[in-house]
Amino acid sequence: MASNPSAVTLKIEFGGGLELLFSNQRSHKVSLPATVPNDNTTAIPVPENEPTKPADVTYLIHYLRDHLLKERAELFVENGTVRPGILVLINDTDWELEGEGDYVVKDCDEIVFISTLHGG
Repeated sequence: MASNPSAVTLKIEFGGGLELLFSNQRSHKVSLPATVPNDNTTAIPVPENEPTKPADVTYLIHYLRDHLLKERAELFVENGTVRPGILVLINDTDWELEGEGDYVVKDCDEIVFISTLHGG
């Protein structure tokens, strides 16, 4: 498969119940533009003359909310990032060690979202 330098393909995994918000599907393959709007607008294609940045995890979160999330966005996103209680791993490393939302995604990265919040 030829690589597209203008796109980044990611493996996305959901666990701990988050998969229920994403069509009950634990694993997704997502292709993002390599450069995205600074304001994280997920409209594709990126409008011309729009200030851009490399695709990062913050953009990915917005993209997942706008394109894959099927219900109850408030259980996944709060204040432009994942809710407290959702563990994010980037290639098996806690995202806090990778710069959190500022981490620039690379082709074939694996991003895992695990909810640690459970009702009772």
